Amino acid sequence: MYATITTELSEGIFTITINRPDKLNALNKEVITELGAALDEVYSNAAIKSVLLTGAGEKAFVAGADISEFSSLDAQGGAGLARRGQQLVFDKIENCPKPVVAAVNGFALGGGCELAMSCHFRTANEAAKFGQPEVNLGLIPGYGGTQRLTQLIGKGKAMELMMTGDMIGAEEAKGLGLVNHVFPAGELLAATRKILGKIGAKAPVAISQVIACVNDAARCEEAGFEHEIKRFGECFETQDMLEGTAAFLEKRKPAFIGK
Repeated sequence: MYATITTELSEGIFTITINRPDKLNALNKEVITELGAALDEVYSNAAIKSVLLTGAGEKAFVAGADISEFSSLDAQGGAGLARRGQQLVFDKIENCPKPVVAAVNGFALGGGCELAMSCHFRTANEAAKFGQPEVNLGLIPGYGGTQRLTQLIGKGKAMELMMTGDMIGAEEAKGLGLVNHVFPAGELLAATRKILGKIGAKAPVAISQVIACVNDAARCEEAGFEHEIKRFGECFETQDMLEGTAAFLEKRKPAFIGK
């Protein structure tokens, strides 16, 4: 179905693997298009409960954008490239009502780091490397990196990493809050699926409301508190809320249906 990515649905977890290992899974126009199509499937397919995003091979999650596509672009073309990527993929991931987690299995540089940061959180293996080296090309991050890196690790460290272009390892990324967990290479996908399995046992509507509220907070949304109150109230009209409270009182596990 796809030329540059693979997809697999198992037990509600939809695994999307960027599959250009010979190019270190670099993002080009075709990858962006196909990721956008796969994300449309995530939104529309009720059987998909969550998404695990990773890269093929042992070297890279996504080592960056395909620089060969840059040379012919002017200011308008560059802005168009960034806008297309954000609309088709990055914003779609961030605003997805279902959990999207990046399992970073190697280099996550430039657009690859931005792709990981657009996910709701990140896991990594011990060999993972993160960085925004765009200044080495006379550029800046264009897929939301200046905003999301600052949200995740704070202004000072984000400034340093983007101005120096330095890479950091998985443990430093974890210490900064860029990564939630670091696992041995052979355990990364299984361990990440275990986390998604735990989330998958919760009420899907409540999970989607958590995503929306936390995104408000990350964007310093002035109406964030009011949005939380509204969404909290909306949860009371769901069958899952009635089931969850009944199960708690009856000392049993809830059986959520996503309604």
